[in-house]
Amino acid sequence: MVVLWCALFALVCGLAGCGGPVARDTAAAEVQRLLDRRADAVLDRDETAYLATGQDGVGRAEFENLEDVPLSSWEYRLTRFDRSGSRATAAVDLRYRLDGYDRGAVDAARTLRLEHRDGRWYVTSDRPAKDTAEQLWEQGPVRVVRGAHSLVLGVAQDEKVLRRYAGLADRAVPAVQDAWGGAWAGRVVVLVPRSLDGMGELLGAPASGYRGIAAVTTGEVGGAGKAPADRIVINPEAFGVLSAFGRQVVLTHETTHVATRAHTSAATPLWLSEGYADWVGYRGTGRTAEQAAPELARAVRAGRLPGALPDDEDFRFGGDAQRLAEAYEGGWLACRMIARDWGEEKLNAFYRAVGAHKERRGAVEDALRDVLEITPAGFTARWRDYLRAEVGA
Repeated sequence: MVVLWCALFALVCGLAGCGGPVARDTAAAEVQRLLDRRADAVLDRDETAYLATGQDGVGRAEFENLEDVPLSSWEYRLTRFDRSGSRATAAVDLRYRLDGYDRGAVDAARTLRLEHRDGRWYVTSDRPAKDTAEQLWEQGPVRVVRGAHSLVLGVAQDEKVLRRYAGLADRAVPAVQDAWGGAWAGRVVVLVPRSLDGMGELLGAPASGYRGIAAVTTGEVGGAGKAPADRIVINPEAFGVLSAFGRQVVLTHETTHVATRAHTSAATPLWLSEGYADWVGYRGTGRTAEQAAPELARAVRAGRLPGALPDDEDFRFGGDAQRLAEAYEGGWLACRMIARDWGEEKLNAFYRAVGAHKERRGAVEDALRDVLEITPAGFTARWRDYLRAEVGA
């Protein structure tokens, strides 16, 4: 009995300490409350309250850069907390929405450093987590222009320039709606960074991979019927050298990605998603196949007729520019052929059917059979004949 009592006493001492109860470390909970106050200050536009959560004015520039950005939500979720004495590092998910534009929240991983001083925690730095994207307001003061169907956010850009982007987007949205139909937000958010390097920072990738690419659209594919928070990110250097016609095609192409996002999934090959976006971009413009597919035309006339539809690797940025151009043109001509031979409604139905497939394997094959009533081999042969007729003469 004495042995049992000693064992129990030792266990209690191990949990609570022989000198009395030991207070549980509440630092993580305290930091979450600090982040909640920081988020409230952003939404309330309360700079004093925001700066009170940081040390020595940390975050002042970013807070001021956000001044004109319309926000409907802003929150931090603490996902990891590592403390060493009075200092700590926290992994945090920042989730925010742009008022009137985002149905889903943008999720940005952040790394925060904190210090405990005078009985309170303070943020000493707030940066993107390793290998993740920067936010536009980290690049400078954000200027905001609202269009009829668009919200344009720019850094180091003249208001007149941003209004031109809004005009392009406002013309793109009705054009996409006319081609695609269906339920989607009917509005787009366009981000215009200072430079190509700024574009790379917004995408969390080396800028060199996007040299010559006028714009890209970010967003999670899913096919679940939910509209995530898409962004059209502009490369101001490449976009600036395009003709007025080229700029409109690019914005319409990217807007198509926004509209079709809920029906684009891991089962959708890039030849279809990019080809369809180009088809909408060129739809109704009167451009001939030879005008819009010059690289593929040269290849076919040189005896290099593709043996198969482009694969996803052909669309890799930063690789062979000619291969990339031929891939886009080949995907566009495939969609153009479907629209001509089966009709635009069938093209849309085909796109949706592929995206609704549970996996990549069999997605195109099943949709070809069910929607277009043709085999993959038959479709490929028909596409090759179409290339010869359209760009091989």
